[in-house]
Amino acid sequence: MEGTPAGFPREAVATRLLAASVRTSYDPVVDIDWSAPPVTGAYWMPPQRSSLYGTELWAGLSEEQRIELTKHEVASAASAGLWFETILMQMLIRHYYDADPTTRHAQYALTEVADECRHSIMFGRLIEAMGCPVYRADPFDHLLGRWLKATATGPRMYAAILIAEEILDAFQREAMADESIQPLIRMVSRIHVVEEARHVRFARDELTRQVEAAGPLGLAYARLVIGRAAYSITRRLVNPRAYAAVGIPPAVGVAAARSNPHWRATLRWSAQRIADHLTELGLVAGPGRALWRRAGLLGD
Repeated sequence: MEGTPAGFPREAVATRLLAASVRTSYDPVVDIDWSAPPVTGAYWMPPQRSSLYGTELWAGLSEEQRIELTKHEVASAASAGLWFETILMQMLIRHYYDADPTTRHAQYALTEVADECRHSIMFGRLIEAMGCPVYRADPFDHLLGRWLKATATGPRMYAAILIAEEILDAFQREAMADESIQPLIRMVSRIHVVEEARHVRFARDELTRQVEAAGPLGLAYARLVIGRAAYSITRRLVNPRAYAAVGIPPAVGVAAARSNPHWRATLRWSAQRIADHLTELGLVAGPGRALWRRAGLLGD
């Protein structure tokens, strides 16, 4: 689907995506063996993607603690994914509310909502299977999410969707191909990557149309909202409370992660594709660009 030419008619894009959804969709409740025990000694994510990898704190952890830390970091990322997918579904339903329900475009929007419902169940089951807490958003980000899902339209809506989807996608594409990590994570990642590829294609196509239709004031506002969304999504990847699972005070873990060159490089790596795309569209600029930098998503 990623090979569909830019500017392809909206209905043609949606028709292709609907056909792909029929060919390849999953029911994670059925397609994942949730009863399988974890593999002893296997990490839950590639260790070099841990926020503390390469730090003195990481060096001071035992192998068991390092594995435990990656488990809680995955649970934190899954919690962030749940948070944003709930926002995304409500934004898509608002979009559908004003659409013509006989169009393939509107029907694909509903199909994506159905996918995201299953993904949310999958992430909830994953957190449960790992025996981790749900790492919820702090009160400010919770309110920000409530505001975004109720008001975001046009470029800021689709850009926010893409930021969340493509950052998580980068981690999961790597994880699903890494046979050294837990099989459960590889399967969850595979399902999400396959189905999110359609969502990314849909959002990229629509974002281009929305940018072309927006005026200069709308784009200026969108850049600021998009920058704040990038900042919030990135900060939510590793909840400070995840560090407490291995005996590290949350504030100490956060400080070490934010100054960790390995983690900063990982963040830039995860966001490079979407940052480049949004930059090409003129959506990473002005005050919003400073927020991208504060989030560690752009190089110096």
